[in-house]
Amino acid sequence: MRNLYALLIVCFSIMFSSTVRGQTNTGVNDAELKGDYALTFNGMSGNGTISSAFAALGRFTADGAGNLTNGELVSNTVGAGAISPRSFTGTYAIGADHRGVMDLNISGGTARLAFAMMANGNAQFIEFDASGGTGTIGSGTMEKADTTAFSTARIAGDYAFGAAGFDNTTNRAAIAGRFTSNGTGTLTNAAGDVNAYGTDYMMNFTSATYTVSNASIGRGTMTLAFTFGGTPDTMNFVFYIVNSAKLFIMESDPVSTATPLLNGALLQQQIPAGGFSNTSLNGNMVIYLTGRSTCGTGGTGGSGVPKAGAGVLTANGSGALSLTWDENYCRAPNSFTDAAGTYSVATNGRTSITIGGNVLVAYLVSLNQAFLFDFDSNVLFGFGESQAAGSFNNGALKGMYAGYATNPADFGVAVFSGEFSADGATTTGNITGTEDIGAPSGPVSGAAFKATYSVGSSPTNGRGTMTVTSGTGGNAVFYMISPSKFVAVSQNDPNPAVLDFELSSTPASVSLSSLSLNPTSVMGGNSSTGTLTLSGPAPAGGAQVTLSSSDTAAARVPASVTVAAGATSATFTVNTSAVAASTTVTISAAYSGVIKSASLTVTPAPPAPPTLSSLTLSPSSVTGGNSSTGTITLSGPAPTGGAQVTLSSNNTAAARVPASVTVAAGATSASFTVSTSAVSTSTAVIVSATYSGATRSASLTVTPAPPPPPTLATLTLNPANVFGGQSSTGTVTLTGPAPAGGAQVFLSSDNGAASVPSSVIVPAGATSATFTVNTSFVVISTSATISASYNGTTRTATLGILL
Repeated sequence: MRNLYALLIVCFSIMFSSTVRGQTNTGVNDAELKGDYALTFNGMSGNGTISSAFAALGRFTADGAGNLTNGELVSNTVGAGAISPRSFTGTYAIGADHRGVMDLNISGGTARLAFAMMANGNAQFIEFDASGGTGTIGSGTMEKADTTAFSTARIAGDYAFGAAGFDNTTNRAAIAGRFTSNGTGTLTNAAGDVNAYGTDYMMNFTSATYTVSNASIGRGTMTLAFTFGGTPDTMNFVFYIVNSAKLFIMESDPVSTATPLLNGALLQQQIPAGGFSNTSLNGNMVIYLTGRSTCGTGGTGGSGVPKAGAGVLTANGSGALSLTWDENYCRAPNSFTDAAGTYSVATNGRTSITIGGNVLVAYLVSLNQAFLFDFDSNVLFGFGESQAAGSFNNGALKGMYAGYATNPADFGVAVFSGEFSADGATTTGNITGTEDIGAPSGPVSGAAFKATYSVGSSPTNGRGTMTVTSGTGGNAVFYMISPSKFVAVSQNDPNPAVLDFELSSTPASVSLSSLSLNPTSVMGGNSSTGTLTLSGPAPAGGAQVTLSSSDTAAARVPASVTVAAGATSATFTVNTSAVAASTTVTISAAYSGVIKSASLTVTPAPPAPPTLSSLTLSPSSVTGGNSSTGTITLSGPAPTGGAQVTLSSNNTAAARVPASVTVAAGATSASFTVSTSAVSTSTAVIVSATYSGATRSASLTVTPAPPPPPTLATLTLNPANVFGGQSSTGTVTLTGPAPAGGAQVFLSSDNGAASVPSSVIVPAGATSATFTVNTSFVVISTSATISASYNGTTRTATLGILL
């Protein structure tokens, strides 16, 4: 494509010098750019002899009528360090073909930008005012900003970051990594890698902090302190908030070998439950990277030549992958197909990739989406996006697209932005358009573009070729990410860049009508289905709707979902993680400047149902006919409605239990009665309780009733008559053997002339015992009644006492 640009630049520079040709019907679509925007810019400054890196971040408010207010810009380049924020105002005009020109009145100077509007209300732009080999060339994006996210607290959760650029001698460097923000200014769990001019190092973080220093405009600062290769380093960044899930970042330190000018982005990570794994790379991911190569002939104003490439990386979800790749390397095309490789994904998203002798590192943002760079001296850096499902053909590339040249790696790159129309013709597609070109020799406005193209699904899905038929011609290879986006690399341009094409403005009649979630409340770990509806059929190429979540720790959504051409709705999955307390998450969808939101309540999982912990019986031994009390205990409180525990006995003739017993809701135990019957011999009965799959048992011994206690059968005296002073022997006889411990028989006499012990013990198991009756002398013959009492029975005998 750049052969055409080079020719046009020469021709138009001769004709117009530094004059820019205006656009036709300018201003008719000014309403397409309206609201608050954040912007990022990557470029190179030069004077025909040397060149150096230049970058800028900022924000502005567009009124939809051609006026810019509340503008602010922070820039950085060699020899200065980041310039304090400069305010600006400006004007803009957008023509009928959705191309626009913007003039900025910045304190201390002016700048002119050319831009192309996209369907989502964002814009791609280039700087448009270099001339005569002097000035700044570069490109960037303007993206709608969510002002409600302009606070330190809203920058919370897990984030991945990536940035690349050059040092003060145009050596290239890149970083990528991730961290967790606590919403109060501290960044933890930080990890990262840096390719420092061709050598890769792990970044071992010692501290990381951030703050939103100006909440009214969404500007903040971030400081990363780390060591790499044993060398301590600190990088300071300025950032502007796009939304809570995206920040533009730029290094603000003076540009040196220790602190290169890095420019990039910070994106909220969508981490699956349990963390990332090899399954987080599964299927096709389109990658596109820019670097700088040493080829024996230097680029403009510094050593090296721009290198750009794109391809499809196909992963199998378990560590194996293949890559089909096309690049412009050392000003010549180079490609390979299905190169085999391996990869390994850590739980924090860091991914190591090996393909032949090439090693890359990536940090995942979400499934099949990552920042990545290689380890060699080219310092290729870029991004990978999940390729939409389905087979691609010419019909998939159809509609209006905004396109621009991204991340120029040399002052000689002729950047462009423009609007292009693809017809989707079956055999050979046709693409026409108009572009604005920013080159060191001078700007070119309204250059016509015409090419043919072909998209295939095999052997590589979504790979296409483009043949430029306008100007001096040229060839490009492109890869489709979805019907709404594709990236291309020129095969002929001596100073290549990755070319980005995204769906352009949609008809005003089609907007985002609604977003709904079903169900609206889920238990953490489960999913909900989101449905977004347009006000009318999606345009050719489909409608890509951007999605976001206010709390990615609780609920995650894809980065976008595409409503197929002609359709009015599409669905997506909201995945959730376990939460400790009920959490309300706002899911948002944005399309063509319209944002719709819906709330999802993520609830904690109910406590695990209690199990049966124990069963006890008290007493554990009873005489048949008596009862025992059983107590069942749960491992935790019974749920609502109570816990019904099933009971059983293995011998219902000896011991019986109720069919069940209920532990009241919130209680942990309940009691029940075990009834027994008389048994002839000691019997062991197993009583069991079952609840929620757990069974507990206890043993109850049912004993036979003891024989009735014996009574006193007889009392005899021998002899029955004695002379006073003599003794007689008494014998007590029981009706049966004495019980354990013996039987104590109480004795008495009704006459003091005859004395007996107070009692006599019949030994256990014996049936009788004897005792002595002592008498005293009497003056007349008399008699005494001897009594014996035991167990309610009394027996008597008479002893005659003679003179």
